[in-house]
Amino acid sequence: YIRMGRSITAFNLDKTGGKFGPFENQLFLGDYTQSIVMRATTEQVNGVWQGACYPFREGLSTGILNVEFTPGGNLLCGGTNRGWPVRGIKPFALERLEWSGKMPFEIKRITIEPDGFKLTFTKPVESTTGSSPSSYSVSAFTHPYHAGYGGPEIEQQKPAVTSVTLAEDRLSAKLTLENLNRGFVYELDLLALRSNDGEALLHRNAFYTVNEIPAK
Repeated sequence: YIRMGRSITAFNLDKTGGKFGPFENQLFLGDYTQSIVMRATTEQVNGVWQGACYPFREGLSTGILNVEFTPGGNLLCGGTNRGWPVRGIKPFALERLEWSGKMPFEIKRITIEPDGFKLTFTKPVESTTGSSPSSYSVSAFTHPYHAGYGGPEIEQQKPAVTSVTLAEDRLSAKLTLENLNRGFVYELDLLALRSNDGEALLHRNAFYTVNEIPAK
């Protein structure tokens, strides 16, 4: 809440076959208040759906009310402020997002493990930063369950990353945490991570909501 959006108004599944980049079969969501588009992945654990969300594009012109993929693989984002406060400065707008064809260095997907998370990347990571626990900062929090709109972050935790196992192709890393709890949102901050050609992540943060933890 707030950091990744306040009013999700629309979402659409990328079925473009790669025309919109490396995120096929992932969700793209428009947020009204923040005037942004974010990305999300889901998985089913113990019969319960959960998943992660990732920043994608900010600075759109108005509050987003709908997102729709075109046959050509572009994402149309339309909206209006309708008199409500939104981050974008225009009263209404229709904007088109299209992939440049250049592969970004991004966190492609996060999935949960019995004792941590598996992170998949769009490019191979550099071996030294990729295998170092200090490259992966993890924190956790939850929100109060009440009738009011939104709520503060409470019960903050900072579990240590005790080990990192980098895949042979360096396209994924398995993080082991000192503790992992149901009912918490886990933020991952990968400030120090670099790709094999020295790039920093385009978006270094992501959030995973843990409703269930798979059995070992």
